[in-house]
Amino acid sequence: MKKKLLNKIKAGLVILVFTMGITLDGCKQYLDKAPDATISASDAFNNFVSAQGFVEELYACIVNPAMVNWQDDFHFADEFVMNVTWMPGTSFDNGDYWAWQGAYSYFKSQGTINTSPTDPKTKGIWPLSWYGIRKCNLGLENIDLMINATQEERDIIKGQLLFFRGYFYHEIMIAWGGMPYVDKVLSPTEEMKLPRLNYRETALKANADFEAAAQLLPLKWDETEPGKRTIGNNRQRISKATALAYQGKNLLYAASPLMNRESTGNAVFDAELAKKAAEALSKIITLCEGPNPPYTLQPWSTYTDMFFRTSPTKTIPGGVEVMLNPSIMDQYNMSAANIYQPGKVGNNGMQLCLTNSYVKNWGMANGLPISDPASGYNPVDPWVNRDPRFYKTVIVDGDQLCVSTAAGNDRFAQFYTGGYHRSTANSNVNVTGFCAKKYWDQTVNKYDGSGATKFQFLVPSMRLSDVYLMYAESVLQGYGTAKSSSPGSITAEAAINKIRNRATLPNIDAKFTASKDLFMEEVIRERAVELSFERQRWYDLRRWMISGQTKYKEKTSLEFTRDTKGKPINMVEKVIVTRVFEEKNNWLPLPLNQVTLYPEFKQNPGW
Repeated sequence: MKKKLLNKIKAGLVILVFTMGITLDGCKQYLDKAPDATISASDAFNNFVSAQGFVEELYACIVNPAMVNWQDDFHFADEFVMNVTWMPGTSFDNGDYWAWQGAYSYFKSQGTINTSPTDPKTKGIWPLSWYGIRKCNLGLENIDLMINATQEERDIIKGQLLFFRGYFYHEIMIAWGGMPYVDKVLSPTEEMKLPRLNYRETALKANADFEAAAQLLPLKWDETEPGKRTIGNNRQRISKATALAYQGKNLLYAASPLMNRESTGNAVFDAELAKKAAEALSKIITLCEGPNPPYTLQPWSTYTDMFFRTSPTKTIPGGVEVMLNPSIMDQYNMSAANIYQPGKVGNNGMQLCLTNSYVKNWGMANGLPISDPASGYNPVDPWVNRDPRFYKTVIVDGDQLCVSTAAGNDRFAQFYTGGYHRSTANSNVNVTGFCAKKYWDQTVNKYDGSGATKFQFLVPSMRLSDVYLMYAESVLQGYGTAKSSSPGSITAEAAINKIRNRATLPNIDAKFTASKDLFMEEVIRERAVELSFERQRWYDLRRWMISGQTKYKEKTSLEFTRDTKGKPINMVEKVIVTRVFEEKNNWLPLPLNQVTLYPEFKQNPGW
């Protein structure tokens, strides 16, 4: 941890408890004062309620990327083109990764230590992760003071603290690389000389925290004595399954080519680490496919419940599948969701325009990619018989945008070249011919009025689908084939079929399971589709070391007109942005005022 940053961190805070899974109106107040504040350490950690009050602030340190200054520009790969140029996504497209320090970046936001559970707009990964790590260390050093607590209560507190220390390090590592692993409370006056560890070394220390957390945490909070105090409101609290999921993710990232190269010089998957990742992930799959599972795949009929809900009670999204959500915020969600819509519908001056190049990831209803000659894809009728998830995620020309007839020209998408929503006379013009609807309901617009009084949306931090997909990748890279499995668990092929079958797709075709490379291509495509717009893509392309490939650098639009029946004709794909991606763009640069503190804390290559 950096000396200047540590000097800013105070140990004592008064906070509101962040009760996960319910609206903020139902939160209880807890007094969280640390040992160097006005109450003693023995008072702060005396019992479970006061200790849990201390821990609750860590939940509020989970950054909600969709809510940074009420915007959603956290899609830094090939997914979108924004119709304004001053957001960080455009800077990243230009190769300017220093933009992570800007006011609208979820990496830094406004650079404040904002732990308010009701205000996510200034939260940033860099400041809050380091803050959270120190808070975890403070709690762990005082855990023995819980003398008026049961062993179960002490285990739950310790398990959460260990999880969050690993989690915050993971959030830092995947963007900036290996770090010093601080596992004790450091004095602000202490001279800092901790060298950067390589990625593998840092990840293995985080792995130890995740593994220990999984052994201490309950599978279901509602079934514990401490959890009965908030029964029914514990769903988003850290559980054994959540700890295992992040243990697996942390190990898979460490095994990936970019991270392995940083650690060993070898730009290939580390098979042994991949096997360890598969082992951790297999434990969750066993739990979730057994009796009384903690999480299950969301039924197809309620698939969108994971991402948004419209109800008078402001039901929190997540359904039965999401294992961890970011900080929940109880207002202005409609405004943030508007950024995915045509500007005229949401009355937002900015718009994320889904690229035609990304739309190609959705295959056909028979499960084959559109590039496969047997898929049945018809380039002159491109939006027919696609993967069912296409119709829950992508809006194309002619799709209905609003229910009310008062919407007029805004009621149906006019995305053809020169159409109402692409006209240069429209200041909120769509520049690609597509938009995304994953995070907004058709009634969430300025005409139908299902706004802040009813609507909630969240970008999941971890869900069971990701566990299955990470498991499939880990097994493939650890054991070598799609037919392989972690001992005692399902095959990589079976794991990916779980996700496909839920979406009413058939099993993956045998032509892909017979080849390691072809199966990996389907893993990449499946992650692009199933986990679209969930803060995964930029990290995935980097860790696989494929961000520099032309097909991932070129963002395209679809230019077309309509025939008399409203069908697209005269279709031409046009490159509108070519992302700059150099070797140095594999990692974010570290703040200059941090890397100049002492020689052992080195800047990332090229910066």
